[in-house]
Amino acid sequence: MTAKAIHLPDTMFAPETGELLTRGVRPFDVTYKGETITVDLPGYYPAGDGDGVVVGKDMAVVDEAMRALKEKLDGIPSPATIRRVRTKLKLSQREAGALFKVGENAFDKYERGLVEPSGPTTQLLRVLDRHPDLVRELK
Repeated sequence: MTAKAIHLPDTMFAPETGELLTRGVRPFDVTYKGETITVDLPGYYPAGDGDGVVVGKDMAVVDEAMRALKEKLDGIPSPATIRRVRTKLKLSQREAGALFKVGENAFDKYERGLVEPSGPTTQLLRVLDRHPDLVRELK
């Protein structure tokens, strides 16, 4: 099955005001524990200042920025970091789930950002990232 590209229209009317909005990006600040990352948020925006409308997966950039902040400030690995470490260890998602004793679908959920790993899973990921040879001992 191949993912289909979704083409969004270039314009839409604001649901509340009826104003014409055009597809584009605007800077948006994501703040967590006093630290801020500015992202380019896709959406539909008015010609001047004013609120826009974000639809579908537009908020994915905000989620990614929040996960980056949580990784930096709280040590909770982002989905990209989890995928990188699992790949580095040459484990499938199911193999990683079995090795970490978290269930066969856990790494799929971690890597899609649906669930954050527990503290012990996070710690083990960090150790195995630094010492990948330890995977043999765990198997």
